[in-house]
Amino acid sequence: MSTLPNKSQILDWISENPTLTSKRDIAKAFGIKGAARIDLKRLLKELEDEGHLSKRKKTYRDPDRLPPVSVLQVLAPNDHGDLFARPLEWHGEGVEPVVLYVPRNSDPALGEGDRILARLQVVHEDDHNYEARLIRRIGSSPRKVVGIFRQGSEGGRIMPIDKGHDKEWLVAPDATGGAKDGELVEAEQAGPKGRMGLPKARIVLRLGDPTAPRAVSLIAIHQHGIPDDFPQEVLDEADAMKPAGLKGREDLRDMPLVTIDPSDARDHDDAVFAEADHDPNNPGGHVLWVAIADVAHYVRPGSKLDREARKRGNSSYFPDRVVPMLPDRLSGDLCSLHEGVPRACLAVRMVLDAEGNKISHRFVRGLMRSPASLNYQEVQAAMDGAPNERTEALIQSVIRPLYAAYAALRSARERRQPLDLDLPERKVVLDDDGKVQSVDFTERLDAHRLIEECMVLANVAAAETLIAKNTPLLFRVHEEPAMDKLDSLRETAQSAGLVLAKGQVLQTRHLNKLLHDAEGTDEAELINLATLRSMTQAYYNPQNFGHFGLALKNYAHFTSPIRRYSDLIVHRALITAHGWGGDGLSPVDLETLEATAQHISDTERRSMLAERDTTDRYLAAFLSDRIGAEFTGKISGIAKFGVFVKLDETGADGLVPISTLGNEYFHFDREAGTLMGGDTGRIIALGMRAKVKLIEAAPVTGGIAFEMLELEGKEVERGSGGRMQGYGRGRRKAGPSPKRKAAKSKIKAAKTKRKVTRRRK
Repeated sequence: MSTLPNKSQILDWISENPTLTSKRDIAKAFGIKGAARIDLKRLLKELEDEGHLSKRKKTYRDPDRLPPVSVLQVLAPNDHGDLFARPLEWHGEGVEPVVLYVPRNSDPALGEGDRILARLQVVHEDDHNYEARLIRRIGSSPRKVVGIFRQGSEGGRIMPIDKGHDKEWLVAPDATGGAKDGELVEAEQAGPKGRMGLPKARIVLRLGDPTAPRAVSLIAIHQHGIPDDFPQEVLDEADAMKPAGLKGREDLRDMPLVTIDPSDARDHDDAVFAEADHDPNNPGGHVLWVAIADVAHYVRPGSKLDREARKRGNSSYFPDRVVPMLPDRLSGDLCSLHEGVPRACLAVRMVLDAEGNKISHRFVRGLMRSPASLNYQEVQAAMDGAPNERTEALIQSVIRPLYAAYAALRSARERRQPLDLDLPERKVVLDDDGKVQSVDFTERLDAHRLIEECMVLANVAAAETLIAKNTPLLFRVHEEPAMDKLDSLRETAQSAGLVLAKGQVLQTRHLNKLLHDAEGTDEAELINLATLRSMTQAYYNPQNFGHFGLALKNYAHFTSPIRRYSDLIVHRALITAHGWGGDGLSPVDLETLEATAQHISDTERRSMLAERDTTDRYLAAFLSDRIGAEFTGKISGIAKFGVFVKLDETGADGLVPISTLGNEYFHFDREAGTLMGGDTGRIIALGMRAKVKLIEAAPVTGGIAFEMLELEGKEVERGSGGRMQGYGRGRRKAGPSPKRKAAKSKIKAAKTKRKVTRRRK
């Protein structure tokens, strides 16, 4: 007969064998058989009642220890780059344990917020209690929602402010976080669906009055998960920084490198200077200097500043605020090339011939002192013969030589033929209270183009240098358009009476000819938009696939390290390549280069979406007191549920629901991007002129809705029709009318023609 173990022996066994804790495992370990199993069951029940063990399904474990296989949520890396995690289920006493994640070579890259299923091993160290080995990744952090809280008798609901999500979220009474009715809140998913199939949420942050003028950008920041507060340790690290000195640098303080930025610029990270090349072997040539803030001197690999900058990926810009990649001590001070103060920089000296071709370049790590911080308007005014007091002293020595170098660069650009889109940029102007004062279109000056060409050339020089020195870097990649997108663009061009060359390798000059042919016509904006939509999205990659839009083989981002992490990596690569110090690329930078490229490509898209959503909301706020007003515009988008019209006055986009387009069914042709009336055969296509009436403008969501009044100068019949063909109630029972039959035949013939054309290809 087997001897029954005492309670202490059972606890010791479970502690030493965390994976063998079922009643069967324990019985087998102590040789317990037959009726003795009943006594073992009694002992385990007593240990459970006394709180020494907890039963988890059919196994027992120490309640003050984590189970051997647990679900963890990954935390931010520590100073050494180690990843830690916290258990999502902890019912023990004392401080929640911290788990160190021990990666293997085959493990995927994990980031903060990821959830993993891991096998744990007990350790006894001061900073953590367990080590985890990944079994599999099971998801990211809980889904979050930003919306308006509506209080109810049993907690309340959250009304999402995202235009694409209209489903409400239920909030339990103990999950409201003290939110008041009508407040803007941020919440996260909290368990399975509740009654009526609605998801449950827990409020984690109260954001205040959603109608406050400056809440607009705040909504987008939280909706898209953009970090907007720096941890205190990051701020402390930035505050401890001191200005860089001359040691190990080339002295550029006597060179008049000027910054030229928007009048409301929040930072100055690039400066330029040009002069005629006095080399007799380069008649008519120019020497162009571009100096960029030396952010790498302050943001060292693996530092708290570095980890936070990588996490953010880039700065995000809104009409009322900026969410910077770096704390203000750096972005607005030590790394900003302010007038009259010494600043550390990486600079490139480029020699151009008379036709704007770069014939040589070299990089230096220097110390500069800008004589002036100028804006685009005053520089342009000076060149146009109206200098102010600031530019008067610089017109001959600085401004005219820059424009002379730009004239050469412009000549080289015309030969290179980068994509030349003409899409005016909207600018939302706010008053002192944060309300929309006006919506303007940004003026494009030669001063803007001058700086753009200087920066493009400096970026090319950085890529070429690192390729030549065989140093890893992040390229800025823009691949050729996909064939189906080009086919769609050709159809759009053909509908406008224009032609896009076919049957040859596509080059940007072919697209530029199309854009030039459309210039000055009613279809110009349509062709520019259609060309933009045919493009792929640019991204970062350690591999060089060229930049189609700029018509360049080698291109990297070097000129904005204050606001882009990609540029900081390129700066470190240049430091490594030239042997300028120990603040170049680290082993971790090199190991994670591909993951960094993917991450910052994602954060860039995140910022673009947040900035676009913010502009949409400001435009809706600007129009909200003009309900019932009539506007002119063009059709900018077509979907099965209606058409989008872009207003001439503000550039605001709004939806015309299909129900307001007339008393007939509409067939949506996705490939052609058109709607065709089932009765009349009327075709609605991109670029058509429209007159609309504003019927809704919701600042919280950014939603704008119109009613169609006129299309191509003809009044639109309004009524209860406008449904998609084959959908909705009220279908005619007597069969289609002759007009509708003719329209269907027309559609069928067009589809057959396209199929035959594809087969021939």
